[in-house]
Amino acid sequence: MRVGILGAGQLGQMLALAGYPLGQRFTFLDTTGNPSADIGHTLVDKNNTRLAEFLSQVDVVSYEFEHLPVELVREIEQHKPVYPSSRALQVCQNRGLEKALFTQLAIPTPEYHLVNSLESLQQAVTDLTSKHQKPVVIKTVTEGYDGKGQAVLKNDSSQEVAAVWQRIGGRELIVEAFIDFVREVSIIAVRSQTGEVRFYPMAENHHVEGILRYSFAPLPNLNNDLQSQAEGYINALLEELDYVGVLTLELFQQTDGQLMANEMAPRVHNSGHWTQNGAATSQFENHLRAVTGLPLGSTAARSPTCMINIIAQNGDKQQLLQEDGLHLHLYGKEEREGRKLGHLNLVAETTAELITKVNRVALLLPEAPLPKLSFVSES
Repeated sequence: MRVGILGAGQLGQMLALAGYPLGQRFTFLDTTGNPSADIGHTLVDKNNTRLAEFLSQVDVVSYEFEHLPVELVREIEQHKPVYPSSRALQVCQNRGLEKALFTQLAIPTPEYHLVNSLESLQQAVTDLTSKHQKPVVIKTVTEGYDGKGQAVLKNDSSQEVAAVWQRIGGRELIVEAFIDFVREVSIIAVRSQTGEVRFYPMAENHHVEGILRYSFAPLPNLNNDLQSQAEGYINALLEELDYVGVLTLELFQQTDGQLMANEMAPRVHNSGHWTQNGAATSQFENHLRAVTGLPLGSTAARSPTCMINIIAQNGDKQQLLQEDGLHLHLYGKEEREGRKLGHLNLVAETTAELITKVNRVALLLPEAPLPKLSFVSES
């Protein structure tokens, strides 16, 4: 099976690494001019002149990130099967469409307003701050990731609102009520071409300045009701979109135990990297099984696992690999401030042992924050 991947970054590379043992071969179509995948065959196509060449080399197409022209994916769908579909891509690219779908499917999400001018932004901020007595979160409707294109306002000061509009405005924005949450979690599911669905255990995620630093799974204090609640929400999305492949849903867990949807991603996801070494079948292999028509693999966790993102500096490989149960995944990128260079997965027999390992390894990564997890006392 010849698999085409739109995008040529680290997620595409990890997909290929999972697919080669299945006898699959990969061609990447890079539209950015800056590919980093170092496996398979990459076609760099900034000017959209090599699509026919790409299509001649693949049997089925998927993508590693959602910031793609929907028109390009629709064109490819005329010639080759594409999973997930262009409809899923279109919804996930636009926070307004995404929130509307959550509402349609009765998936709780923060109250929000869509705005497209300084005046409507000011009105939305005033309405939400006066109603909820809490800050508001402002995001661009399209683009924006890892904290980019976002702002938090604690009041409706006209000067602060104007500053935000100056910085990220000039286009449609979404203004959301701030949610008091116990923790940020995510659930990853995979759906096959025949409609078979499997769910991974939920992970708890620790972000710093909008960038994911730690994902921990399975959670020691996760009850079956919460897992079932998350599975119900993501399954509704899978069914509505007739989805094929891996889908990720990021959620806030509130103090009463209820979950509220933040956003979804139509692809393998950073918070699912733990599955490479901590689950029976990784998210990458299961995505490929789904899009190429193979039976899905088990999503059961094999042991407590924590994924730690490596950002800006790689750290000392010699020191890191002395830690028992540490699995290193480097992306082959040059060091640069704020850049994701790789990740590592730590596995252990028990949660307590894993927490000790995580705290020890965090000190070996330059400028890495110490993890904050809801089930670990700070004392």
